[in-house]
Amino acid sequence: RFEGGMRVSSKEVVEVAEMVLCASVNKNIASAICGAGGRAIGLSGRDDDLLQCTKQIDPSGYDLEFVGKVEVVNTDLLTSLLDMGLTPVVSPIGCGMGPDHATCYNVNADVAAGRIAGELKANRVLFLTDIAGVLNKQMELLDSLNVDQVKGLIDDETITGGMIPKVTYATDAVKLGVKGAFITDGRVPHALLNEVLGGGGSGLGSGKGGTIVTL
Repeated sequence: RFEGGMRVSSKEVVEVAEMVLCASVNKNIASAICGAGGRAIGLSGRDDDLLQCTKQIDPSGYDLEFVGKVEVVNTDLLTSLLDMGLTPVVSPIGCGMGPDHATCYNVNADVAAGRIAGELKANRVLFLTDIAGVLNKQMELLDSLNVDQVKGLIDDETITGGMIPKVTYATDAVKLGVKGAFITDGRVPHALLNEVLGGGGSGLGSGKGGTIVTL
């Protein structure tokens, strides 16, 4: 079940998520990149302590069980791979910290993507969803938002459910130094490619739909 847009994850759920995400899904994506002429390597967030987590505390008091809050990103590992010309494909499964190191945490994929992008000071980060982007109460697309506007839309319940973590971690990413966080409809053919190729160097979106979040 979901609480506050986050999936409640028992130990058994995390074990299944790790098996699926870190094995077939992760390796299939890395293989597809290689098959298209690129170079990629599949990683779990537990590899070399890539995503170090503590237990995520829900502000409403729900026990999310083994959902992780990313505290530290091993950017040395990622930059080393990037310097070698390899694209890291990271499964959002994290490890604990200190005496909790052996604990396996399920990390929201948008949380992981936003935090990794922020720590790497990426030009932009892209989040795919199953709607056009962030919508107002009239179900109209909001094509650009700043951090303060996002907070207001959450407070007045324009943004609800699973969109809350997306925009929250989009704003966290831009606060960490990402120029623009783009939320767009993953159902649109070539949505990711359109943004990567059409967004230019500004990090402010391609103009082909979706919502760009900036400072």
